[in-house]
Amino acid sequence: MRDEPLAVTAKSGLHERTTILVLQGPLTLPNTFDLQRDLSEHKPPVLIFDLTESPYMDSAGLGLLMNYYVSAEKNGRKVLLAGANQRILALLEMTRVDLILRNYATAADAEASVSA
Repeated sequence: MRDEPLAVTAKSGLHERTTILVLQGPLTLPNTFDLQRDLSEHKPPVLIFDLTESPYMDSAGLGLLMNYYVSAEKNGRKVLLAGANQRILALLEMTRVDLILRNYATAADAEASVSA
């Protein structure tokens, strides 16, 4: 599972200012390099990482998300998570990142929280 590739698909949210990145596969060290390069191209006002199809995240993946979050916050952008499974939620809670990066059940829920 940890050595599987990560596929990333970008799609528009319901609002033109929202981009949803659907991650398919584990967010692990070997996969972070390509994703980091992809993220340099995605700087929308609101970026949602849809983790519904991501079974696992290691500390490198978590670090990548946090680095992107810090950069986004400095530039007035929002970053949200959606669909994290229990394993990823446990990592977020253990590291207390859940207090910083909000996770929503679905990407639609995450997007609705911003426009509400």
